[in-house]
Amino acid sequence: MDIDVQKMIFEFIGGLGIFLFGLKYMADGLQRTAGDRLRELLDRFTRNPLMGVIAGTVVTVLLQSSSTTTVLTVGLVNAGFMTFRQAIGVIMGANIGTTMTAFIIGFDIKAYGLPILAVGAFLLFFFKSKKVANIGQTLFGFGALFFGLEVMSGGMKPLRSMQAFQDLTVSMSDNPILGVIVGTLFTVIVQSSSATIGILQQLLGEGLVDLQAAIPVLFGDNIGTTITAVLASIGASVGAKRAAFAHVIFNVLGATVFLILLVPFERYVNWLQTSMNLEAEMTIAFAHGSFNLANTIVQFPFIAALAWVVIKLVPGDDSLIDHKPQHLDPIFIEQSPSLALDQAKEEVIRMGEYAYKGLEETSLYLNNKQQKHSEVAMQIEDALNNLDRKITDYLVDLSQASLSDEESHKHSALMDSVRDLERIGDHFENIIELIDYKNSNKVNLTPQAYEDLNTMFDLTLMTVKQATKALENMSREEALAVVQKENELDRMERSYRKKHIIRLNEGVCSGQAGIVFVDMISNLERIGDHAVNIAEEVLGEKESL
Repeated sequence: MDIDVQKMIFEFIGGLGIFLFGLKYMADGLQRTAGDRLRELLDRFTRNPLMGVIAGTVVTVLLQSSSTTTVLTVGLVNAGFMTFRQAIGVIMGANIGTTMTAFIIGFDIKAYGLPILAVGAFLLFFFKSKKVANIGQTLFGFGALFFGLEVMSGGMKPLRSMQAFQDLTVSMSDNPILGVIVGTLFTVIVQSSSATIGILQQLLGEGLVDLQAAIPVLFGDNIGTTITAVLASIGASVGAKRAAFAHVIFNVLGATVFLILLVPFERYVNWLQTSMNLEAEMTIAFAHGSFNLANTIVQFPFIAALAWVVIKLVPGDDSLIDHKPQHLDPIFIEQSPSLALDQAKEEVIRMGEYAYKGLEETSLYLNNKQQKHSEVAMQIEDALNNLDRKITDYLVDLSQASLSDEESHKHSALMDSVRDLERIGDHFENIIELIDYKNSNKVNLTPQAYEDLNTMFDLTLMTVKQATKALENMSREEALAVVQKENELDRMERSYRKKHIIRLNEGVCSGQAGIVFVDMISNLERIGDHAVNIAEEVLGEKESL
């Protein structure tokens, strides 16, 4: 008997492990195939909450992970691409989309798990194309998901002869709240509602639980899945915390309402099963889908009230960094090109301020190793990339308009400055990657290296700030000061490299630390080059007038 219990436990946890790996691997493959486009879809089609629900459903169906959709949504809220109210719609849609996994499991193709997995492995290992490899990864994950279910199912078969399990299922049939607690706890432990619903489908399929005991467990799964978002939001921004709270309130309210309406809901599911002649697994899929769809329909009219409650519970500013341009109105291109040019300039100045802020956060990250500084800097880098695209597109459209010579010079100066500011973002991103490498590989810089880096950081920050000011005020004095500072940065870099070689020869610092240090000062010097390019645009413009 002991061997049977051991075999049962090993098959169950092994099958669960394969299932979870398959689910994650499949979701990663899908995201690599379409991640950026899905983010774009979320950004574009969430102008109102109803579109948010539809977009959230579609994205989750394609990604096979409501947690990934929620994380994407939180990123968009933080980035200022989406308001918190729009995000609630997406979260509701994610709840509907996540039921697709249960429907996939409902089709009895467990026996084909291994051949699907084999096809995926073949595509992964024998093709060089990234696109084919991503499809292979998705198929491999898909096959692993079904193979894991098959192994789990085999492990659960002996449960029917265990008295303790029989007693638990009888208790859950008699006491729905116990079923909700079991579902919640198991989902919290496994961190995947898809996995716990998959297990529930197998239990019902093997006749180990009846429908009366299974439905409350299903409600508990929906409560448990919110814990992923809660854990992800710990120490995160206000937007992340709000999204997590909205998810919790939405699912807990839904489970409570349906617990009160348990008897009619059970009758409805029984009616579905008999009228559509559904297998046990598909019955759970339909129950899960019906619950999430009905929950969304019932709560959808109260999105504003839910948003108000959550904002009261989690006060603060919604987003840290606004990725969207604030001044680029296309109407000015036709009506007044000179005003459109001023608008573009305002946006470029915002980019300059962001470049300064990103570099400042990078400096803070170097000195105190707090992850929040790295996150803000990376958000700013993302914002710089987006503003670069939007401003460049606007300026390209503007170049079709009739511009005077003076305006043409200003136009080309802005075009070049945008690119320089975007490149500053790339360089501080490089520095963050170097700091991450230093921290994770426990590379120690000497106190002298830190002192040199901070001196150079301070001067680079002043150079970027002054270059933005020079552009804003079209000030020749400021621009000349930038050129002077950049010459000083060049001298600094040469001097610090020499000092570093001396430290290396004396054995004071390691080769690894040396590479990190030299790469950092090199990136700072390149930031200075881009700042001076902006200053030279100002000087060039002044000379041409």
